[in-house]
Amino acid sequence: MFLRGLVASRAVVAVSTSLCVGSVFSRSSVGVYRTIGNSGTRLQTVRMASGGDKFPAQKQDTQPGKEHTMDPIPEALRQEYRAANKLQGKVALVTGGDSGIGRAVCQCFAMEGATVAFTYVKGQEDKDAHDTLQMIKKNKSSDSKDPIAIPADLGYDENCKRVVDEVVNAFGRIDILVNNCAEQYECATVEEIDENRLDRVFRTNIFSYFFMTRHALKHMREGSSIINTTSVNAYKGNASLLDYTSTKGAIVSFTRGLALQLVEKGIRVNGVAPGPIWTPLIPASFKEDKVKSFGSQVPMKRAGQPSEVAPSFVFLACNGDSSYITGQVLHPNGGTIVNA
Repeated sequence: MFLRGLVASRAVVAVSTSLCVGSVFSRSSVGVYRTIGNSGTRLQTVRMASGGDKFPAQKQDTQPGKEHTMDPIPEALRQEYRAANKLQGKVALVTGGDSGIGRAVCQCFAMEGATVAFTYVKGQEDKDAHDTLQMIKKNKSSDSKDPIAIPADLGYDENCKRVVDEVVNAFGRIDILVNNCAEQYECATVEEIDENRLDRVFRTNIFSYFFMTRHALKHMREGSSIINTTSVNAYKGNASLLDYTSTKGAIVSFTRGLALQLVEKGIRVNGVAPGPIWTPLIPASFKEDKVKSFGSQVPMKRAGQPSEVAPSFVFLACNGDSSYITGQVLHPNGGTIVNA
């Protein structure tokens, strides 16, 4: 259901419940909003940005961020998305799948027929993980198994091994690995980045990709796919996200090198480099003023939704669509031109 008109400071929206648990979201600066629910039609008040702002001012004080407290809540699944059994019978493991891009990927994978497992941070992302599980169960194909959510700090090798073992014990193998978890913090100068912070960011953003991959590969076969989430920042740089940007550049190199290692085994490795996407990382990373204008710097003049990124992962996971593609990166970034 859509509410169209002039931008206002408040709006009352009737929530349609025929799709999935999810959300209220903005697709433009002129006040086009949609809401999706799961428990009967209800009225919900949605606070809309006013003037030239893209989003209402908001700030979350801890990472990882929480999707259920965002305003508006990101869109995980587009109403017009049509599944085509592209991942029928596959087993997919998505790190950081409780919210943001990870949640959207889980939804699309489930709709395409995959059995889905994802990780989250216990004690901080419990509600988001629960909500995502319910979405997957509602939207999955009838012949796929129920999803599982696994709490873990993936910055450490033993935790990654435990996650992989749990997925294999439940489903027998891994066909698709999506390395997606990340954290970021602003900085004014490199002097602000101490050893503890550098260790934390690199453990989450790139160490986990190595750890998850090395354990998952034991249970992957010819035709499997690994997809790594990098960022437009790896290509254009970002002065205020120096350590985060460095890890995203490392992910691009990791993707290319790993693709060359695994090509003879018939396992494809690719990446997705999103631009500014409305996820919990944004209010958990930036000050309120930056959140309000988030996404306005790209040619499309708006932030993207996770639902607009997830199909890139479906494309790369599906051998029928991308069998001749490995070592490459897709760029759903709102029109920013990058040199691949």
